[in-house]
Amino acid sequence: MITAAIFAVAMLAILQYSVRAHIPGSLDVGGFTLANFAGMLRPLYAWVFIDTVWLCLLTAVLSLIFGYPLAYALVRSRSLFIKSFILIVTVTPLFLGEVVRTYSWIVVLGNNGFINSVLRGTGIIEQPIQLLFTVTGVTIALVHVTLPVVVVMLAAAIAHIDPAYEKAAESLGAGPVRVFLTVTLPLSGPGIVAGLTTAFAWTFSAFATPQLVGGGKVNMVSNLVYQLGFANFNFPFAAALCVAGLALTYVSIAAMRLTLRPLEKVGLH
Repeated sequence: MITAAIFAVAMLAILQYSVRAHIPGSLDVGGFTLANFAGMLRPLYAWVFIDTVWLCLLTAVLSLIFGYPLAYALVRSRSLFIKSFILIVTVTPLFLGEVVRTYSWIVVLGNNGFINSVLRGTGIIEQPIQLLFTVTGVTIALVHVTLPVVVVMLAAAIAHIDPAYEKAAESLGAGPVRVFLTVTLPLSGPGIVAGLTTAFAWTFSAFATPQLVGGGKVNMVSNLVYQLGFANFNFPFAAALCVAGLALTYVSIAAMRLTLRPLEKVGLH
């Protein structure tokens, strides 16, 4: 209850800052204005919101694609070694700070990093591939951040599927692929919906990863808030960006859940 009250007070403080005028050269704020929200309609800021939503969707979908096989193997594998290995590899990143993970990706993705060194050493490429400071590099690092959570959610959903359903489908002549597509995948719908929405929301607030791996060339809403608030000291506009970003997150997640509702209903039956 106390935590919720503190959170509510903080949100109200940000909200009241967002409708105050910025006084250049001063940390004080002026009177009431809606100019901060009108200013976000400029192409520069609008494209940052569009890029943020795109990166969040891309990260969520890729986390699902790579996470589902891991979650399925984690639950259905009969080998204790395989289960332990997947669990350790999947959960270990959660014990590392975001900054530590991000710096490790800088080492891996750099022109002289691990990936380019291996590719050049094997003769596949002659010149290094530009991965650092690109959307591709930021997406790879963001998937690494969200993948553990998505795997855990999917594993919980798959674990609740009664294997008898799959055996019943097999007894009726369905092959492994058809059993997966018609039984396992639909019944894991709630986990898919939870994983996608959580990955989207988590990525929307990412700061260190796009800031360091993106190197200022890949901007998200959180980085724009930092630049305006702590570099230009335009705290009212930064607060307005926070409010708009939070509202956009809620709207995007609601739209995703509405779109995926049929899949979630199938999984609940």
